Amino acid sequence: MKNKLFTYENKLLVLMSITFGLVFVDRMALTYLSPFLIKDLGLNNAQLGMLVSGLSLTWAISGYLSTSWAEKHNKKKVVFVGAVILFSLSSISSALATTFTVLLVTRLLMGLSEGPTLPLIQSFIAKESSKNRLGFNMGFLQSFGSTLFGFMIAPVVLVLLAEKFGWRSTFLIAGIPGLIIAFVNWKFLRKNTVENEQKSEDKSLSFKELWGYKNIRVGVLISCCMMTWLNCSIAFLPKFFTEIQHLTEGQIGAIMGLMGLSSLISGIVVPTLSDKYGRKPFVMMFAFIGVFYPMAILFMQNSGLQIPSMFIAYFFFGTFPIVLSAIPSEIIPMHSTGKAIGMLGGAGEIVGGMIAPLVAGILADKYGISIPFYIAGFAALVAGIASFMLIETKVKINTITN
Repeated sequence: MKNKLFTYENKLLVLMSITFGLVFVDRMALTYLSPFLIKDLGLNNAQLGMLVSGLSLTWAISGYLSTSWAEKHNKKKVVFVGAVILFSLSSISSALATTFTVLLVTRLLMGLSEGPTLPLIQSFIAKESSKNRLGFNMGFLQSFGSTLFGFMIAPVVLVLLAEKFGWRSTFLIAGIPGLIIAFVNWKFLRKNTVENEQKSEDKSLSFKELWGYKNIRVGVLISCCMMTWLNCSIAFLPKFFTEIQHLTEGQIGAIMGLMGLSSLISGIVVPTLSDKYGRKPFVMMFAFIGVFYPMAILFMQNSGLQIPSMFIAYFFFGTFPIVLSAIPSEIIPMHSTGKAIGMLGGAGEIVGGMIAPLVAGILADKYGISIPFYIAGFAALVAGIASFMLIETKVKINTITN
């Protein structure tokens, strides 16, 4: 039992989960500390939106380009560890910002450095995953890392630190663990994990070649819809609950915590089930279930069924590791897996992380706060319809590029 538990695969999974968790904490720190920054730097809503969208843009660009370069030149370990160091320094430098412009530059640099971390992490996990554990590993990676650290621990800890020591000291403190974990990664990662075992004539797949895979084309569409669903729901939920349902900050925080628990559970359970029963059925099922998340917010106000319905419908989150990680890992050659994952994630970041919330905010100002949730519901519906076009990857299929 001891040997099975303390395998290199499991140790790698835990380390990568912690690393990604720290990445996500640094990314979300601005959101949780925004009340302090708005008061101190005099930021308006437009500037706050630019700080969020700017990071999403550079994250998306770097996620594809940096990962592509790392795989092409077989320098994944150097790029990965360097990225962890740089995003930690970016967090620390945020503490020195005295103007909006300086803060924006640090956020753009953070996006550039953080972009390749997740695709490279996922390529490491894909390479070392045991048979029939890929879905579980990818789900645990994203759920344990981003949800536990980014959505459940970070908002509590960062706000407490900011209240006691100030937001500048909090950014400084948030960046230090990343420097430590970078050193641990440099020492721990094995050569066979980070280097591609490819023949000299095997070259990294081009954008056109990746686009030739049907599941990549469909995955890009689903990724954009997933991120639109997620960001349009999260960004406007506190304001909706405050203005429409007149909930207190404590009540809203509790609800957000429950959604974090839902994503933690679904992020492990749904991918694990897909290991046994196939990827496509669960993407289809939970995408359509995800439609009911924003609908529960809109049409079950102050009802006893609202929170339970939201909790269950939020299980759509559990399909993210399947579409963004497991499926591309099963169809793309290992020397280009990270590039493919970066492509899917980058498309979602640009459309769902940058464009969709901006458009939803503009429409909300004009037509009401309900609009972003209709957009989120429509995005989940489109994702469900698009999932019918996916080719099952858990079963051996010869033709995957038609």
